[in-house]
Amino acid sequence: MRRAPLVSLVEPTAPLIGYATDFPAGHVVRRHRHPTAQLVYAASGVMSVITDQGRWVVPPQRAVWVPPRVPHAIRMAGPVAMRTLYLDPRLLAEPPPTCCVVQVSPLLRELILRAMRLTGAYPEDGPEARLVRVLADELETARVAPLHLPMPQDPRLVRVARALLADPADGRTLAAWTRAAGASGRTLQRRFRAETGLSFGKWRQQVRLLRALERLAAGVSVTEVAFDLGYDSPSAFVTMFRRALGTTPGRYFT
Repeated sequence: MRRAPLVSLVEPTAPLIGYATDFPAGHVVRRHRHPTAQLVYAASGVMSVITDQGRWVVPPQRAVWVPPRVPHAIRMAGPVAMRTLYLDPRLLAEPPPTCCVVQVSPLLRELILRAMRLTGAYPEDGPEARLVRVLADELETARVAPLHLPMPQDPRLVRVARALLADPADGRTLAAWTRAAGASGRTLQRRFRAETGLSFGKWRQQVRLLRALERLAAGVSVTEVAFDLGYDSPSAFVTMFRRALGTTPGRYFT
């Protein structure tokens, strides 16, 4: 029986408060939830936010929006300088109803870092409140980044998904998974698309992309990452990376 998720000790004392902490590589913040919405940002390093519905990777210049009361865990791929906002979702006209990765513009980054000083109540008509309004406006216009791995719920698909998460380089076709999953290839393909919105091939590519971001952030070379993830050559990996994120791995992290 699964234990009930822990409730965070962070309680709202204002519409928005900031919290800054640094974590070593490999650290895991155990499954928990918050009464407020949360914006998880890494000033440096890469994190993965994990919920029952999927995984979201937080590389530089990105942040994860977590709605109130959503149980989640956070895993650090390397040393991470986490900068978190706990905020009343009513600060936004249309707060995202589900977790998502958002692009962090240079202005939004500076606003997040400045908000780390907001650790308690502040005057409603003071400079702090004006800062919060600007931050909320900037967050509402932030673009969503394609760094989400939706997780299937069907036990047959879960067996395949867990195996690929453990070994993203596994290149077996979906037809080859039928015996392990206990369902026909046609059934697996139909259920994968129905439950994740992605074909099996696209889902596996997303597994590899997100794992690549974690490995690259930890300082592993592009060549090593490419071969470890099952690509025939570094150029094939870079082509996939550019197609997914619009730039090369080197430029992405600079």
